Amino acid sequence: MTHPVTYEREGRIGLIRIENGPVNALGQAVRAGLDAAIEAFIQDGEAGIAVIYGAGRLFIGGADISEFGKPPQDPWLPEVINRIEACPKPVIAAMHSAALGGGLEVALGCHYRLAMPGTKLGLPEVTLGILPGAGGTQRTPRLTGLAKAMEMVSSGAPVTPEAALEIGLIDRIGTGDLLEDAKAYASELLAQAAPVRPVSAMPRPAADATASATIRATLAKTARGLVSPLAAVEAVEAACDQDLPEGLAFERAKFQEMMQTPQREGLIHAFFIERKVARLPEIDGIEPRTLSQIGVIGGGTMGAGIATAALLRGLSVTLIEQDGAAAEKARDTIAGNLGAAIRRSKLTEEGRDAILGRTLATATDYGELKNADLVIEAVFEDMAVKKAVFAELDRVCKPGAILATNTSYLDINEIANSISRPADVIGLHFFSPAHVMKLLEVVVADETAPDVTATAFALAKRLGKVAVRAGVCDGFIGNRILSHYRAAADRMVLAGASPFEIDRALTDFGFAMGPYAVADLAGLDIGYMTRQRKAADRDPQEVVPVWADELYHLGRLGQKTGRGYYIYEGRKGTPDPEVDEMIVKARADAGITPRTFTKDEIVRRYMAAMVNEAARVVEEEIAQRPLDVDVTLLAGYGFPRYRGGPMKWADMQGLESLLSDMESYAQDDPYFWHPAPLLMRLVAEEQTFDSLNAG
Repeated sequence: MTHPVTYEREGRIGLIRIENGPVNALGQAVRAGLDAAIEAFIQDGEAGIAVIYGAGRLFIGGADISEFGKPPQDPWLPEVINRIEACPKPVIAAMHSAALGGGLEVALGCHYRLAMPGTKLGLPEVTLGILPGAGGTQRTPRLTGLAKAMEMVSSGAPVTPEAALEIGLIDRIGTGDLLEDAKAYASELLAQAAPVRPVSAMPRPAADATASATIRATLAKTARGLVSPLAAVEAVEAACDQDLPEGLAFERAKFQEMMQTPQREGLIHAFFIERKVARLPEIDGIEPRTLSQIGVIGGGTMGAGIATAALLRGLSVTLIEQDGAAAEKARDTIAGNLGAAIRRSKLTEEGRDAILGRTLATATDYGELKNADLVIEAVFEDMAVKKAVFAELDRVCKPGAILATNTSYLDINEIANSISRPADVIGLHFFSPAHVMKLLEVVVADETAPDVTATAFALAKRLGKVAVRAGVCDGFIGNRILSHYRAAADRMVLAGASPFEIDRALTDFGFAMGPYAVADLAGLDIGYMTRQRKAADRDPQEVVPVWADELYHLGRLGQKTGRGYYIYEGRKGTPDPEVDEMIVKARADAGITPRTFTKDEIVRRYMAAMVNEAARVVEEEIAQRPLDVDVTLLAGYGFPRYRGGPMKWADMQGLESLLSDMESYAQDDPYFWHPAPLLMRLVAEEQTFDSLNAG
């Protein structure tokens, strides 16, 4: 096996090459190799300067996170970086594509830093629940000053080479030819007899009380519930009054403290499963079909959002509406979406004009879809309407075109079997707004061809979505589980909790919004129509939120009417006391004496309902693995990322404890609190949900 780090010399320039694909992660072999290469450079009497660079896609992508939580192996990265910095001859870091985490920390240990155009330079450790642990919090502020360093380490967001040069993080931007630029820079420094320039010898950053207060105020809004961003800020501040050895010790103590937190475990889990979720045996080695022209049926909020997502990623879109006025309205909606992308610096005005002028077409004739590679319908959630659309698509679309439905609940097998080519049919369940939300449920019907599934996952990747495979059932993965935990919330309301208490408890837990605020955002008409659709099959023991139906009949549909569970001025809602009155009446009509619920009990019941239904979804193979559930709830339902997803949360709580909770709840409500067989089996076998994610 070739060693991942090599040393060679060209003239007086020592070249230290890191080649540890795919991202040159700083595993033990790379750390040992860097240590040995620096020693070889020191001992090489002919070499006057060294360049550390990465082969392949990027410079160094960071630490090898598969080593997290395991006993450390020598040499530790901080030790290696200290040895680079202590080298008696100058060392240049030549970076391209990405220098992240430990990769940037290696560069900070060098004496000079060169970055190619487009390189991302950042310290993203807080996104994994930790903080830079190899000098990033101590060396960065000595170069950039306190405010910029706190911003970088607490957000984890990378900076561009231009920004890095401006704040002093790097010394030069190259032309794009990595080795030629690096050797030219090295030759220039040699000619100048440039000295070693260790960051540790630079002055401490000046304390800045205003900057510290500002970053803390920002984190209170943007990093609510997270512990690592504030710990990272504290470590950066320590650089103001400590020399590097003491500062490194403080940083390391904070790093170790974060390594022991449940948030680190949850965030690392989320990181790994988002990379694993698209690895499916059924599409391994399957070539996706060609995709360049997309059709969208329906130009409402969802259809326009889907079209926008495709257009922003370079696909041509033909959108079909019922008449010219509706088509023009859809075009205006898409133009508005593109304008928002310009404001977010995701698109230029020239790019928008090109999209509206060339790659977007609107029409009223289905025949305009004859050359489409994939068509996605986003029409009214009614089986007869969708079957009519698919009959037209079956008639006009070319052989091999993929026909997709964006249904949230309906039986995709029934839709597929209504036309002559069921193998070409798949569900693509986008979440609104479709050009913003990350989740895409890929719903595979009984007859869906493997290359159709493979194409759906390829499309998701191109659109920047997180795709999760789902089987066919009412609500698929996400909405099926949502209906169950929302039912648990309604049962608590009828028993004595207020919607506002439930929302507060769950946002304190880490959800972006509570279920009743979410209902107001989506529109209470959506919930009402869903309940009406299921009314014929409803079990008499189910709790019907009659107060929600009353709000609907009063025309109080949530944010879009300014009043629902909350009263709105803009998007900010305040609890509506009239809702409490409606609920009091519902309890009286049901003969229920209300009781109080603690915040912890609200969370435990809500989460137990979520996990229990998720276990059924996995057992029925609607979700193939628990990780598919976790990714779905993280990417589409506002589940707090630092908790890893509901299945990871359950594992961390202990499945036996969760089962015990359900058994106690069942004493008063045996109909609802019936433990899933999979949960009972895992407890009996002393296994976890994560044990089902292997392979």
